Amino acid sequence: MKIHEFQGKKLFADHGIRVPRGLVATTPEDAAGAFDELGGHFAVVKAQIHAGGRGKGTIKDNPQQRGVQLVKHREQASEVAEHLLGKELVTIQTGPIGKTVNQVLVEEGCDISRELYLGIVLDRAAGKPVLMVSTEGGVEIEKVAAETPDLIHKTHFDPAIGLEAFQVRKLSKQLGLGAAGFKDAAQFMKALCRLFVDQDCSLLEINPLVVTGGSELLALDAKITFDDNALFRHPDIAKLRDLSEEEPAEVRAADAGLSYVKLDGNIGCLVNGAGLAMSTMDIIKYHGGEPANFLDVGGGANVEQVTEAFRILVEDSNVKAVLVNIFGGIMQCTTIANALLEAYQTVEFNVPLVVRLEGTEVKEGRKIIAQSGVDIITADDLTDAAKKVVAAAG
Repeated sequence: MKIHEFQGKKLFADHGIRVPRGLVATTPEDAAGAFDELGGHFAVVKAQIHAGGRGKGTIKDNPQQRGVQLVKHREQASEVAEHLLGKELVTIQTGPIGKTVNQVLVEEGCDISRELYLGIVLDRAAGKPVLMVSTEGGVEIEKVAAETPDLIHKTHFDPAIGLEAFQVRKLSKQLGLGAAGFKDAAQFMKALCRLFVDQDCSLLEINPLVVTGGSELLALDAKITFDDNALFRHPDIAKLRDLSEEEPAEVRAADAGLSYVKLDGNIGCLVNGAGLAMSTMDIIKYHGGEPANFLDVGGGANVEQVTEAFRILVEDSNVKAVLVNIFGGIMQCTTIANALLEAYQTVEFNVPLVVRLEGTEVKEGRKIIAQSGVDIITADDLTDAAKKVVAAAG
């Protein structure tokens, strides 16, 4: 689960991590009032969407308007907010469609001496969180990693112990903070690592992390993603979820107990098991097709879930054919076949449907489908299924 920058900064502040003062505005009048409340000198108006690259992003119908803008008086704050609110902001992460800006963060300006980068992710291979820093703040970290990886410095830390003093000293030296900045860096970095662990984050990123004229570290950005499977431990975090920022079909699928991710292709996939779903998507691409989604109905899906899965797939206007790839392990293929037929009769299907069954009672399951009289294309194996669905879609 992602949250907005202003929500992340509130979380930072609650954990003793220094951030600029800021106020959220949903109208131009609110933005002007926020500018006054922050001192009336100069401020930054920042579009709030769940995507990076907002500073370089532009409003779809007004490319002169960027997602982050400096303002020097209240009228300018109001004007910028008016250009952003309710409009689609297009960034490198949103794609050409963009995302609607429903609120802006009006934030006090600060004295920036240097811009750095800081991020924390879970290194699954090491089984520990890893803290990454770089002197190249304010630019796409992916570009830095690709072109100058030696400028990214990493250190793993034990989640039970946290970041240790010797690690802070090493990182401070690599960032050029010097002895004077060590004490501030120690408090700042250790607090971030505790936050990452305590709140079950899967990603925490500050870009840029700035060094002020007073040699203090300040989080000028806040990008935080949480582990969905741990949200039951954090009801306060779960309340921060903004459904308007999420794909409606993904929200709908989650409510039905389905694991669904929308993609850009034209072949809908309905599979039981995440590993099998990934293999299905791979073999579709191998045979020249493009999957329209990842959809795992799980090992114990019922008729209602399969029906809802079909509805989600056929309501996607990009989908030109659907592949159902089911392995009957816990659930028998006969049960799956009957559920598929019942769901098929319920949903108004307007695209070709290819079904591949394998596993327990597979012969009986295939026989049920063959004798149903329903217009379903059957496949003997996964390769056969992929070829047939690519042909049906193309």
